[in-house]
Amino acid sequence: MAQALDIDRWNLECEFNNLDHRTDLNGADRLIVRRGQPFNISLYLRSGTYQPGVSSLDCVVETGPQPSEQYGTKASFGLTANIDTSRWSAAVISPPGDMAALSICSAPDAPIGRYTLTLGQSGRIEFILLFNPWCPGDAVYMDNEQHLAEYVLSQDGIIFRGSNKHPIPSAWNFGQFESGILDICLRILDTNPKCLRNPGKDCSGRRNPIYISRVLSAMVNCNDDDKGLLLGKWTDGYEGGVSPLSWKGSVEILRNWDKQACQPVRFGQCWVFAAVACSISRALGIPCRVVTNYLSAHDNNSDLVIQQVIDENGKLIKSREMIWNYHCWVENWMSRPDFKPDFNGWQASDPTPQEKSEGVYCCGPIPVRAIKEGELTSKYDAPFVFAEVNADVITTMRKKDGSTSKVTNTTAVGQKISTKSVGSDAREDITHLYKYPEGSDEERDAFKKANHQNKLLQQQENQGLHLTIKVTPDMRKGCDFDVFAVVTNNTQSEKKCRLVFGSCAVSYSGVMGKNCGFKDLLNVELSPGAERRVPLRLNYSKYGDRLTEDNLIRLAALLIDSNKDATLAVRNIVLDDPEIKVRILGEPKENRKLAAEITLKNPLPEPLENCCFSIEGANLTAGQVISERLSSSVGPGEDAKVKIYFTPTHSGLRKLVVDFDSNKLCHVKGYRNVIIGK
Repeated sequence: MAQALDIDRWNLECEFNNLDHRTDLNGADRLIVRRGQPFNISLYLRSGTYQPGVSSLDCVVETGPQPSEQYGTKASFGLTANIDTSRWSAAVISPPGDMAALSICSAPDAPIGRYTLTLGQSGRIEFILLFNPWCPGDAVYMDNEQHLAEYVLSQDGIIFRGSNKHPIPSAWNFGQFESGILDICLRILDTNPKCLRNPGKDCSGRRNPIYISRVLSAMVNCNDDDKGLLLGKWTDGYEGGVSPLSWKGSVEILRNWDKQACQPVRFGQCWVFAAVACSISRALGIPCRVVTNYLSAHDNNSDLVIQQVIDENGKLIKSREMIWNYHCWVENWMSRPDFKPDFNGWQASDPTPQEKSEGVYCCGPIPVRAIKEGELTSKYDAPFVFAEVNADVITTMRKKDGSTSKVTNTTAVGQKISTKSVGSDAREDITHLYKYPEGSDEERDAFKKANHQNKLLQQQENQGLHLTIKVTPDMRKGCDFDVFAVVTNNTQSEKKCRLVFGSCAVSYSGVMGKNCGFKDLLNVELSPGAERRVPLRLNYSKYGDRLTEDNLIRLAALLIDSNKDATLAVRNIVLDDPEIKVRILGEPKENRKLAAEITLKNPLPEPLENCCFSIEGANLTAGQVISERLSSSVGPGEDAKVKIYFTPTHSGLRKLVVDFDSNKLCHVKGYRNVIIGK
């Protein structure tokens, strides 16, 4: 007859289990394990000994406020001779005695979250269960140790901004293992409207990374009054909050939301939304990376066409459909049992609020492969993401008399789709994962499959006259420099044209600012085969106070020949901020105080006031932002210099992320990789 084990006390062996389950960076004060992988606890018996085949133990595991075996949020199981990794199971792995080493394994598709495990009559333990990308039975399984180190365990990374001609790397502290962050991530799940409406069904849904990705896409923004994390703002200053450019990591944002009783943190823009979603995904165990798409289309009517209207000076007349200089989203790695097998892998998910999906501001997850193949019936939001990287651009010129004419526009959306390389800070170009080469047969086929009229192959382009914009390599904020409209006459006859060449400040989301320089040449004469370079001088005195925080200037050249045929060339340029130099003073070791000596040279022809440096870094600054303000102004050509002290808590390669802010030079970014010794 079976005899129930009489348990006196137990040891959860948190240090061993958390290390074995790769959750040790969350600390060793509680049990945090991954699904589909056994963990061991020590049971000390009050009376009797464990006897194989004789001793019994009834185990009941529960999660969520309404545990139910029907929903998969409750499971009952007893002792078996061996662990079964395909379902909840338990086995004693020690010899007979008054201490029993109990091995427990969760099902590889169990819902993630907080669990209570009842052992017989007297034992009740609590633990947290996460996704397990190391487990072949888990939907997020990833069979590559280097990729797992990058996309799950790495606490910092690089996000690319700037422009398609000049991608600029910016360091970010994801900080998914910092103190309290996992609890905040679980609170986000518990706060989502689906959980509040039907907690039992929502907790059951947490077995599925597709469901979790969709919940996070909605909860990282607050546009649905759903206690979401971040409020987006793209225009008119940041009163009542901070500029999105001031953030260096996700930790402060997540903690602020938690401290403010789930009130949205002000303010975010696309790279902030994406970075925070990446932090939460990695914290929960879903492999994740941030992706940047340059010249990203926002198509709000699902016709896969961006309609733009310009005036006779080449200036864009306001439109709801925009081309963003860049746009960031995330990719989560998972299988898609709802699709054919080659749609497993990276899934695009976008937490920036743009359009509603099933009545909620969220987007994805959609298989990246489905975008490449033009499979637009795929869930979720395939047409929107397809348009971001593939939409056609049709430009019309509206004349003063109200008439319109079609303009040839060489803009191609979806350029240099970028993410951080595995194991290095280099940029990896992943455009080929989203689209076939521009103009290729496969790209045409994907477009036909997307049920869209054939892309206008620029056949109507005036092949006789060619227009491009060229720039000088050194365009730094504070300098005066030239940009050039280059007109080439490829015909056998002489041409006389009008050339309008203008510049204006622009935000990365495409909102136009004030004019920074303009030229209108009525009689540009070109003999057959000739080329003409027309310079436009951009002076700091003119553009300096007109730039947005994005440091972007839109150049537009409009060429109108004697037949009234018009060609438009557009190029966004990004002005380089000065370099931040970081020198580490002292030997970098765990729990040893270090100093960072940080220097920035003022490149502007005017003094900088209210200068402030701030730093943060995973396992370097204890999850805090450390700031140092300069007491005096910094003159033209002078160095702003500070020393900031910090104490690393863990060994390994870490990123110290730096921000410089002042009245005239806002949120200049820098970072330094530091190897911390044991």
